[in-house]
Amino acid sequence: MILLRKVRVFSLFILSHYAVKFCIGGDIITASEYIQDPGSIISSGGLYKLGFFSPNGTTNRYVGIWHNKIPALNVFWVANREKPVLDSSGVMTISNDGNLVILNGKKEVLWSSNVSTSGANAKAHLLDTGNLILQKQSSNMSTNDTTAWESFQTMCDTFIAKMKLSTNLRTNEKKVLTSWKSPSDPSIGSFSISLEPLNIPEVFLWNGTTLYWRSGPWNGKVFIGIPEMESVYLDGFTLVDDKEGYVYLTYNFAEVSYFSYFFVRSNGELLQPFWDEKYKKWRIDWSTQASDCDVYGKCGPFGYCDAKKSPICSCLRGYEPKKVEEWSRGNWSSGCIQKSLLQCARLKNGSTKAGKIDGFVKLENVKVPNYAIWSSPLEDKCQEQCLSNCSCAAYAYDAGVGCMYWSGDLIDVRKFSYAGTTLYVRVAHTELEGKRDLRAIIATAAVVATVIFSIGTFFAWQKSKKRGGKDGEQFSKASSENMLRGSLSKVNLQELVLYKLEELAAATSNFSDANKLGEGGFGAVYRGRLLNGKEIAVKRLSGASGQGLREFINEMEVISKVQHRNLVRLLGCCAEQDEKLLIYEFMPNKGLDAFLFDPLKREQLDWRRRFNIIDGICRGLLYLHRDSRLRIIHRDLKTSNILLDEELNPRISDFGTARIFGGKEDQADTLRVMGTYGYMAPEYAMEGRFSEKSDVFSFGVVLLEIVSGRQNNSFNEEDQSLSLLGLAWKYWEEDNVLALVDPKISVGCSEIEIIRCINVGLLCTQELATDRPTISTVISMISNEIVGLPRPNKPAFTERQTTTDTGSSRQSQKKYSANNVTITALEGR
Repeated sequence: MILLRKVRVFSLFILSHYAVKFCIGGDIITASEYIQDPGSIISSGGLYKLGFFSPNGTTNRYVGIWHNKIPALNVFWVANREKPVLDSSGVMTISNDGNLVILNGKKEVLWSSNVSTSGANAKAHLLDTGNLILQKQSSNMSTNDTTAWESFQTMCDTFIAKMKLSTNLRTNEKKVLTSWKSPSDPSIGSFSISLEPLNIPEVFLWNGTTLYWRSGPWNGKVFIGIPEMESVYLDGFTLVDDKEGYVYLTYNFAEVSYFSYFFVRSNGELLQPFWDEKYKKWRIDWSTQASDCDVYGKCGPFGYCDAKKSPICSCLRGYEPKKVEEWSRGNWSSGCIQKSLLQCARLKNGSTKAGKIDGFVKLENVKVPNYAIWSSPLEDKCQEQCLSNCSCAAYAYDAGVGCMYWSGDLIDVRKFSYAGTTLYVRVAHTELEGKRDLRAIIATAAVVATVIFSIGTFFAWQKSKKRGGKDGEQFSKASSENMLRGSLSKVNLQELVLYKLEELAAATSNFSDANKLGEGGFGAVYRGRLLNGKEIAVKRLSGASGQGLREFINEMEVISKVQHRNLVRLLGCCAEQDEKLLIYEFMPNKGLDAFLFDPLKREQLDWRRRFNIIDGICRGLLYLHRDSRLRIIHRDLKTSNILLDEELNPRISDFGTARIFGGKEDQADTLRVMGTYGYMAPEYAMEGRFSEKSDVFSFGVVLLEIVSGRQNNSFNEEDQSLSLLGLAWKYWEEDNVLALVDPKISVGCSEIEIIRCINVGLLCTQELATDRPTISTVISMISNEIVGLPRPNKPAFTERQTTTDTGSSRQSQKKYSANNVTITALEGR
């Protein structure tokens, strides 16, 4: 999963200045090999340390576990959190009954593992997962030691990889996280986190016995109430029913060296820090206190919270404030009540005629209410089942859950910027009739306007035919602008800012060459700075680019609907006069090509950074192909379209040529091939057929460019007949693939990983699309999840190509770019 606020910092580092006085085993504690304050033990791989510490603001001593190789942000686990040692006389050892215990100077037991073992031959072992286990030693050499107790089952305030947040459905026993009482007191505080598996599983954060925050329902991949949560291959959460009464939530990271976890602070904030290896510091990836809307039930029953509005609370359609005076003072806890009785209520009140049936108001991108009830796996049954149930107040559908409905109060509905679920709120027919009347008026007006516009257009065309020249050009421009306005009306601009042309001209110094970041077939991209100081990138459609209008509209429609940390973010747009502009977040390091193919800059890209870029591109593609609500084929993936942020993290950009696939669509054909020579898959370049596998081919070329530091399109080798793919295949056949590696990379201990990436690059660029792996399989391959990789077939385009088009008439319709500019033909798409 996929979450910087300064948090408590403990006085841990003083421990590293002391030798382990009484520990002999390194990562083991026994009756004879114990630790005494300030001693410690370290896991075998050096990742975690167990020892005595004092939180800031107190001299009390506790035994805890924390990171060893990197600075510790907090202590993961505390043994004697309710009974500290009051001086430095503390000892952790194995007692006579085989329990792990903490003693003070008076030999009093302050804490015990409190399990039944086989006596003093037990041992405690600190693992490289951060788990401290107590093992019962077997007398039989052929039998493994058994685990009698583990710290992972007595969690404190921190949830780390491979821990289990669990609930026993039979006994209701729960393994929960509990906050510290304060940053200087690790005793149990007010806040706790539990897994609630009844109905549809959710994670709840409690303040005492009051619900404080919730995750939203689990859909098999993510909690749908957390938009930032990603379903990433090998990374992420798993919910397990062990069939013996226990349901537990756990997670893992494919990259062992990736340090991230979750913990709940003493103030009730649940957050996810991660270790930024480049800058050697902790950052916060996600938090439950991003806005007031994160607080459970902020707007009361039937209230609706939107952090981007002021005030943040409003009533759902068909409802009004229950206590108007309180709402006017900003107290929304009383919530809302129905304006009109529903059909069932009218019948119950003695009405002889129920009247028209109820309808539903649609709310998109929301966190659904609490206490969802599952009803059916079939989407087309949701509305019918809700209408047939008088207690049903709303319903929603998620492919991973099925139909959900709610009876009683709708609590904790929240608007998201992206992701979330569509909620259908049941309302009386009278709430919909006004809306339908308004739609009818609008529709009628639109028809009349269209007729008038069509008549005007016809006469303008006739006039332009007679006059020709300049008038004809003006008519063409007007048609383009009308096409643009029509398309803009179809795009959900709720999350996009509509900028003014004069504002963007001022931000870019009137689109000066000094601010130009790059240029393509569509026009140029400029660096800009708004009046509030925010830096932006402005993509300006070239006035001479007749083909660019469609790409402009397509890019806005596509990228406004997807959000991922490895995709560049669209901030807004501008359409004034004859100008069409898209505004993006500014990427200070420009494109990957600016680093990779620059003799000096590429020295900054060591192998670890290059591998992280490869991994980021994979994750972005996986989101486009499989994990987003839409299924998107990029069609122009190349190094210049991979932008780098200030930390050299990759962001896929330029969605002007992207296509959205339907749910059952695997591939499509087009006469209008769009892409860049050297990156297009053969079936796309020659036949106009594209699919996920054509994006995989482009990725394979990019992968080989990252490894080699050489550009496929401007390849210069002594053997001029070879392309980069041809050279890679030549070295592969000669069993000399390391000759392909960029000399700026220090291979060293990364040799196996580099060879594996070259193998994957060749698998991705095989000539037949059916032979290429999917992007999810690629992620599994480069992460070493698939141990033995298949041998690739000879890739496509192993010889250098010319830009002269020959062959079929269909091929003659296509135009390609021999550089980094995307060129398209003008045929209908």
